[in-house]
Amino acid sequence: MNADLILFNGQFHTVDRENPLASAVAISDGRFVAVGTDAQAMALRGAGTQVIDLKGRCVIPGLNDSHLHLIRGGLNYNLELRWEGVPSLADALRMLKDQADRTPTPQWVRVVGGWNEFQFAEKRMPTLEELNQAAPDTPVFVLHLYDRALLNRAALRVAGYTRNTPNPPGGEIVRDANGEPTGMLVARPNAMILYSTLAKGPKLPLEYQVNSTRQFMRELNRLGLTSAIDAGGGFQNYPDDYQVIEQLAKDQQLTIRIAYNLFTQKPKEELTDFKNWTSSVTLHQGDDYLRHNGAGEMLVFSAADFEDFLEPRPDLPQTMEDELEPVVRHLVEQRWPFRLHATYNESISRMLDVFEKVNRDIPFNGLPWFFDHAETITPQNIERVRALGGGIAIQDRMAFQGEYFVERYGAKAAEATPPIKRMLAEGVPVGAGTDATRVSSYNPWTSLYWMVSGRTVGGLELHAEGLSRQTALELFTHGSAWFSSEQGKKGQIKVGQLADVAALSADFFSVDEEAIKWIESVLTVVGGKVVYAAGDFEKLGPASVPVLPDWSPVVKVPGHWRPTSPMQAQVHHCSGPCGVHSHSHEKARLSNAPVSDFAGFWGAFGCSCFAF
Repeated sequence: MNADLILFNGQFHTVDRENPLASAVAISDGRFVAVGTDAQAMALRGAGTQVIDLKGRCVIPGLNDSHLHLIRGGLNYNLELRWEGVPSLADALRMLKDQADRTPTPQWVRVVGGWNEFQFAEKRMPTLEELNQAAPDTPVFVLHLYDRALLNRAALRVAGYTRNTPNPPGGEIVRDANGEPTGMLVARPNAMILYSTLAKGPKLPLEYQVNSTRQFMRELNRLGLTSAIDAGGGFQNYPDDYQVIEQLAKDQQLTIRIAYNLFTQKPKEELTDFKNWTSSVTLHQGDDYLRHNGAGEMLVFSAADFEDFLEPRPDLPQTMEDELEPVVRHLVEQRWPFRLHATYNESISRMLDVFEKVNRDIPFNGLPWFFDHAETITPQNIERVRALGGGIAIQDRMAFQGEYFVERYGAKAAEATPPIKRMLAEGVPVGAGTDATRVSSYNPWTSLYWMVSGRTVGGLELHAEGLSRQTALELFTHGSAWFSSEQGKKGQIKVGQLADVAALSADFFSVDEEAIKWIESVLTVVGGKVVYAAGDFEKLGPASVPVLPDWSPVVKVPGHWRPTSPMQAQVHHCSGPCGVHSHSHEKARLSNAPVSDFAGFWGAFGCSCFAF
């Protein structure tokens, strides 16, 4: 056998306990055919074999996000300004102003998820007046976690919110003393007001949605992601909103493997949705790049306990059990795997009552099912999950909301939120993910940093001892494969498995914990094909696709912020009114402007200090 691709002179961490380390792999027909020494891999070299010297890089199985809203996120990626990782609010506001100046009518500037105020040096959110000052004419929508959105005056006008607009169910339009909307929308107790307002903005045309999805996949490849389980989402209708991803699959342009769950969109008509889908969609239809994965994460709207730690825990309506049971009963009868969003243990207890009742009549008998999130699940309920053969997909939402959780429930409660170690000790399948893009960042290294360090993006220590790096990596690779019924097919660097790997910019197993959050891939391989390459390997990768439209935020802010040197990650304080300056050279890099240009920038934000 001649290999198609050989990667050698690497430090392969295989996530295969029988063969944990290797220096080389050989790949043929998209699968590993040799995992071992350089000599073992080179024995399969033929005249047409591509051979890549990894120059000692740390190499891991391609990361697999067990809960990512990739399909919806891809349709909108080119519309959104990213604040992920941005070190100061001053930086964020400058980026917003720059984008507002570039955005044509009637488009909006949207900052949707992946940030919180604790990441900023100023430790605060933008004010409404700051948004209006940065963008007086262009509509601006800034989503903050699941709890609120900030709209500037232009966005209020186009969204149609006036003093006469009533508060929608479950949401509040904050008003001033004269009854006029201020621009603040608050989710009480759910996020529907935030989602429905965001949906009022213009969409990209089909051609641009295709480009947007490709840009999003490339960004994920840059971070070492090769697979994701798409959890559906609000305003993601099947099959209409799957047209783009299916076209990319047909054209063999997917660079992320996607298993998708179907998410009901119709309150009180959920059972009708699932009956229609189980009669028209074949379970696991598709291939290794795009395949159906079952139902959820929304099964019935009455079972959705949105996590908003700024608000008290919501009690699910008394009708929840009666509405959830027929849906679960139908799915089990049809042998469809399912997932269910569940934040709080109180909700999980009631949901498990329903599952156990159905199981007595129609045994689950190995049917894959799992909870998403489960931040406050108790040991007793973990045991109940195990007894029913279920799993738990955990996400890094505490990395973004940990400060609010501690304020409401106390530091002691946060030490085991979610209780990952107990889940693993009980033998429950656990997969890691991000739940991006509406709250958390899609960056898997933010999630891995949180799991290992126990700290939030703002630096708050939630627990003193995190997971080992090996365990964290297992959850983000081999562990997540269980949740799409692909265990043994991917998630390990192992002969016979799909050949998905990422060679990293730094050694995940030896770098300082704080450096984990800045790791990227320098060479990402999916199915034995290089889909992303940078640095020493740049010439080996496919060329980037030009961003459409040309005013897209992605043109100037291509994804998660990252420092290009240690100096650029530093924050400097001054005595001026703004309180904080980030390093001037970093501002120049972000804007492609000379450092000297920022004297005027700082003055615009009310600070006269420009001494670094």
